[in-house]
Amino acid sequence: MKKDALIEKIEELIRPIVLELSCELYYVEYVKESGDFYLRIYIDKENDRISLNDCEAVSRRVSDLLDAEDPIKEAYYLEVSSPGLNRRLYSEEHFKKFIGNEVLIKLSGSIEGVKSVKGILKEVSEEFIMVEADKEFKIPKDKIKSANLEGEI
Repeated sequence: MKKDALIEKIEELIRPIVLELSCELYYVEYVKESGDFYLRIYIDKENDRISLNDCEAVSRRVSDLLDAEDPIKEAYYLEVSSPGLNRRLYSEEHFKKFIGNEVLIKLSGSIEGVKSVKGILKEVSEEFIMVEADKEFKIPKDKIKSANLEGEI
């Protein structure tokens, strides 16, 4: 099974459990690091923080389901966590949710002589985002290498 299809299948399987436990599914990744496979599930809550108890509850239920359904054939480690304060923004939905917040955008290549932009996310469209730093940057989405929130404690 291709990686994207596997992630889609896992998301489809686990989303009801995550929602039932009053959380939302933020992101799922399946990666190989140092010879081991990791299934990482990031969960969030709309107006609350993710607790260790939330992660544990989701992990137990998801682990049981994945053992029964067995969508991943090789051995892997399951990790369930919050996306964190400086969470990565993956989807257009993530970008739109955090309009008005400070972000750090790393670019593939450069725009106006810079390779990263830190500022306030002002606008999101299908093709680009606008970030207000020392000046306003219109950043094509295909130039974004990574995007993270710059959280404050």
